[in-house]
Amino acid sequence: MDRLRPRNRPVFSGFTNAEIDKMEKLLRESNERSLGREFYQNLAKSFNRSSGRAGKPIIKWIEIENWFQTRLQDSPQVPKDLGCKEGEIIRDPSKLEFEAKSSKDGAWYDVETFLAHRFLSTGEAEVQVRFVGFGDEEDEWINIKNSVRQRSIPLENTECSNLKVGDPVLCLQERRDQAIYYDAHIVEIQRRMHDIRGCRCLILIRYDHDNSEERVRLRRLCRLGVFGINPF
Repeated sequence: MDRLRPRNRPVFSGFTNAEIDKMEKLLRESNERSLGREFYQNLAKSFNRSSGRAGKPIIKWIEIENWFQTRLQDSPQVPKDLGCKEGEIIRDPSKLEFEAKSSKDGAWYDVETFLAHRFLSTGEAEVQVRFVGFGDEEDEWINIKNSVRQRSIPLENTECSNLKVGDPVLCLQERRDQAIYYDAHIVEIQRRMHDIRGCRCLILIRYDHDNSEERVRLRRLCRLGVFGINPF
């Protein structure tokens, strides 16, 4: 699938102060519960039935979901190696995009939105994600620690000189019926002169999921995104 960047959703601005206070309280308590469609639908019904909404537009549950998702994306904690102090908050959510590894094929896909989160009996955290370009039937629960990271970045033509054998990369595997991204490691680099088309180096990679090898051009490689960023 194409690695499209998620589109930002418009946020409903017609909430009352009391409704915002209520949502802020629920947001702080959300570590103890999953946030799914039923949660948003019930909250919308509660707001629409309250006296404070009399004479005001009806609130749709999707507008409440968008509010929560915007707030959650507005305060992810980032590690030191992103150039921020530990615990510092990124104020602009558009600067952080995520990808997640599907348990169905082991490939990485861009995340459109985080739908809910939960904690397992082991103490590990999972998020329910919707992938860009897929419907709700393809939603998955994903382990945050091992299978969610900041979006990987395509390598530029000038970056080939920085690559070395053993480096981990994300590689676009192109097949007749699909083109998807898998983790891989560099096995060998055949450096060549660049021309008007850009980098002409040939890079032998070994895919992590099946140990198969392939020679690829730089255009098919991405620099891995950072693990350890909790979207909640």
